[in-house]
Amino acid sequence: MSRVITLLTDFGYESYFVPSMKGVILNINPNATIVDITHAIPQFNIFKAAFTLWASYKYFPRGTIHVVVVDPGVGTSRRALVIKTRNYYFVGPDNGVLMMAAEDGGIEDIRSIENRSYMRPVVSSTFHGRDVFAPVAAYISLGLDISLLGPRVTDPIKLPIPPNTVSKGFARSSIIYIDHFGNAYTGVRSSDVTIMGLGYGDTLRITVPRKNLEIEARFLRSYGFAKEGETLALINSEGFLELSVNRGSFASRYGIEEGDEVVISIVK
Repeated sequence: MSRVITLLTDFGYESYFVPSMKGVILNINPNATIVDITHAIPQFNIFKAAFTLWASYKYFPRGTIHVVVVDPGVGTSRRALVIKTRNYYFVGPDNGVLMMAAEDGGIEDIRSIENRSYMRPVVSSTFHGRDVFAPVAAYISLGLDISLLGPRVTDPIKLPIPPNTVSKGFARSSIIYIDHFGNAYTGVRSSDVTIMGLGYGDTLRITVPRKNLEIEARFLRSYGFAKEGETLALINSEGFLELSVNRGSFASRYGIEEGDEVVISIVK
């Protein structure tokens, strides 16, 4: 049976960890199609992995099995989970990394992975990606009923959602994600922008308290409407208010980090 299995980890690309997982999967289901979402998640950054999964999972074919291994709690009492949603499966540690995507996709069942029949014969205390998550994903790709894996879970760990305060002309939020280009995603959504009354061409004042920094940026439709090197704000492809520099890096220019608080006001 040919099914898609995706892998998303913080393992990097230079070690043996990822190919070991792929080998386990292919030994169980040689017809599986394995897709690497990324292995460049910063080490132990659960929220960045969760956001990356949320932003990408829905574009895969129905029935895809998404495996996530960003697992600083490996080998402890933290549970291993499989989650079935309307169209997908998610496999990984119970540390919140799966829940943003799973809740978005409509959860139908969550199981704790406890049946050792679907794990490797010897389970390392430090590499559940290879010994637990990879074989479980492979067996699911062959049609395994996830109820055979273990008991139902009703209290999965969820990540805290950074709070937003939005009103007319004002928003208080945080930087939730910085992409490869140095664009900084705030937690302000397109619906919040409507509440703010923000329109194209308006100028924003962006205050970053940690840096004692004030930045002005125009709110534009896309990068090309700004001059090269100009700071701008826009609604990005995922529906967040993004802070950018046209053909540059907002994060590098201003020393911005994920988690930074930002206060945004319309000045004109």
